[in-house]
Amino acid sequence: MARPSGSVGNLITAYYGQLPDVVKRCADDLRPCDDPNSFRPGFAFPTLDDRLREFFSAATARWTPLGSYGDSRITLLDLTGNPGTQTTKTFASLLIVARAVEHIRRSGQPVLLFTPTSANKGTALRDAVLRALDAGLVTPDQLRVVTLAPRSCLGKLRSSRLTTDADLRRLNPLLVLDSPRAEDVKALGRRFVAEHAEEYARRTGGRVWFSLELANYLVADAARAFFEHDADPVPGDRPRLHAHAVSSAFGLLGYHQGRAILEETGASEPARRPASLLVQHLHTPDMVLNLRHGDFDRAHLPAYEFDAGSGLHHQSADPHFPLATDDPAELLDPTFYTHRPVTSAAMNEIIRRHGGDGIVVSLHECVARYPQLRAYLADTGRPLPADLRRLREWSLVMALTGVFNAVDRGLVDAGRDIVVHGSGSYGLDDYRPAESGDVSEVRTTADIAAVVGDC
Repeated sequence: MARPSGSVGNLITAYYGQLPDVVKRCADDLRPCDDPNSFRPGFAFPTLDDRLREFFSAATARWTPLGSYGDSRITLLDLTGNPGTQTTKTFASLLIVARAVEHIRRSGQPVLLFTPTSANKGTALRDAVLRALDAGLVTPDQLRVVTLAPRSCLGKLRSSRLTTDADLRRLNPLLVLDSPRAEDVKALGRRFVAEHAEEYARRTGGRVWFSLELANYLVADAARAFFEHDADPVPGDRPRLHAHAVSSAFGLLGYHQGRAILEETGASEPARRPASLLVQHLHTPDMVLNLRHGDFDRAHLPAYEFDAGSGLHHQSADPHFPLATDDPAELLDPTFYTHRPVTSAAMNEIIRRHGGDGIVVSLHECVARYPQLRAYLADTGRPLPADLRRLREWSLVMALTGVFNAVDRGLVDAGRDIVVHGSGSYGLDDYRPAESGDVSEVRTTADIAAVVGDC
């Protein structure tokens, strides 16, 4: 099928002048906080010059029509163009690092970024820090990054010059936590900052920035709406739906902030606001559960019956959940690890006002769809590996599987155009995984302090 080439743009430099308006809408508190225990820089960004443009050059997005499915036209909003990350976390990470750069220039204080991560967020921050070093925006001693990931995600952590260069590896350690609950990295990271940030400030004069904050991501993701409006404005005669594989739905929340700005400025109308489709997997279906039932209780999951003949578990009571799965408690992709996300209420309200739904997919469903999805993506910049066993980031496959299932099951209104947010997709051929010698295993805040302190 011949397809239009689509539109390509830089989500940061193209809308750099609009950042102040986006910040005012997305951030509750614009003021910097210099308290070492709760440090954050202000929302000031450096002046856009040639070095900063080089730094931001990875922030590309592509609008690519994929053809039709049923009576819906499908478009890929590809946010995976940065080869150093191949996920949408690039955009927020570049803006986080840009704010750190501006703070360093204004205050002279070094900044140590600290983030818990399931892999992608940490990879993107490390990539952004390395890009800042390569662009000459800061020196290695001025800006550092420490990431803490669950051991279950070790295979998704990437090697780069931050691991192969001995000095940069020492300054920017990769930490892993061996815990049965992937989310424990968040609690341990917060405890480390609470217990050691003040001592770090006293010893080095620098600040630890715990960057896991919603506003840091909303600001970057709002540009998705601006890019859509430039590439293919929502028409008045065909309603549109945006689909996204989500853990906390930061990306969709940011997109809707951008839509609100377009509406406030008269560039678009509230009646044209697209609906939203949340796509999750069975290990963490919390946002879909909350959307449909008002709480996170897994008792709302449909009852599955095991079929010895097929070896699968089946249900037919609720089309919002997999009709077949290898395991009702399976972990399809460890990237999607957030339970009881605080963003559910905000996303529920958006869907209540503007339409949409949620659907949960299984690995069995994704595998069954895989050849079909490869055909849809073959002519894009984001093809899938022939051998699905080499796929390591399932976001895009999950999103498309959810969309096709939702269309087949009547969960999407007839005639809606569908935009699929390509928030992540990569396989083993796309990166060199970090090796055991590149990471430090930690269990306590003292372990983290020992690694950071040795820097």
